[in-house]
Amino acid sequence: MTGGWREGNPAGRRRWVRLPQPLVLESGFSLPDVRIAYETWGSPSSPAVLILHALTGDSHVAGPGEPGWWDGLVGPGKAVDTNQYFVVVPNVLGGCQGSTGPSSLAPDGKVWGSRFPSLTVRDQVAAEALFADALGISSWAAVLGGSMGGMRALEWAVMFSSRVATLLLLACPAAASADQIALAAPQLRAIRADPGWQGGDYHGSAGPVAGLGIARQIAHITYRSEPELAARFGRSPQGDGRFAVESYLDHHAAKLVRRFDAGSYVVLTEAMNSHDVGSRGGISAALNRVQARTVVAGIDSDRLYPLSQQAELARGIPGAGEVRVVNSPYGHDAFLIETGQVSALVKELLTS
Repeated sequence: MTGGWREGNPAGRRRWVRLPQPLVLESGFSLPDVRIAYETWGSPSSPAVLILHALTGDSHVAGPGEPGWWDGLVGPGKAVDTNQYFVVVPNVLGGCQGSTGPSSLAPDGKVWGSRFPSLTVRDQVAAEALFADALGISSWAAVLGGSMGGMRALEWAVMFSSRVATLLLLACPAAASADQIALAAPQLRAIRADPGWQGGDYHGSAGPVAGLGIARQIAHITYRSEPELAARFGRSPQGDGRFAVESYLDHHAAKLVRRFDAGSYVVLTEAMNSHDVGSRGGISAALNRVQARTVVAGIDSDRLYPLSQQAELARGIPGAGEVRVVNSPYGHDAFLIETGQVSALVKELLTS
């Protein structure tokens, strides 16, 4: 069982690009028959903007139809004005919303499952570059990303510096820290310790529902701030004897299990753990390769990717200036919630 998109499900606004050749990963593994699912807004004749989603995001950044995860930011007359820009949003390689990942079919017609290889953020960006080539997009007017999407945006600007004119990095680091890897470890353990995991070959069965739910609960605590949880829930009990904050975490766990695949959660989390833009000669040397006009922003209440990590990016990227601060009680999730403040950052980037 998977909560992700499967062959035969309604496509919605998704379209697909099949990469013209196998993708050779950093590990040396040659991944065949790679498909990237994506959605677009605006006219292909307009300057192109690439938006990159976070861990459990997808290609549906905005309407029409169901609201998207950055609906307040993207659309006619909004900060990313689809009357002026051609907006492209791919589902990440290794994801579960239409792009090739653990729950998709391998060339032998069977689900990849445990056979799906480990990925790095650079592998994902290499796939996105081939995807852009297939769309005929040689350069981006802007690349925007937050959290895991920010890791990919940063790699775009380092790996393909001449293809990125402007860059917005939100709530992301130059490299995953020991703290972030430690926070991910019990999430991965919860999934793999669930008997339903079956070594990653659970498709066709119920799957590691409990493990994925626990992983989401651990993650969600890091996505919000302690003051916000205290103000919203405090020590309030419920009629069943449990605390209200426990019910809140159960709600978010159940939501993710319905829409996401455990194998993708593992593959993407491990890719984030491996993220280190400086493994090519040091962080300073890597950041110095960025040619894009860059805005770096962090969130004052973010306990997952603290503001000090964005300050490091701003210091190291030529011309980035001071780190911009999003003021919010919502913690890491503020990059999705505070669309007014994020819109101001996008406008600064695209109009300066």
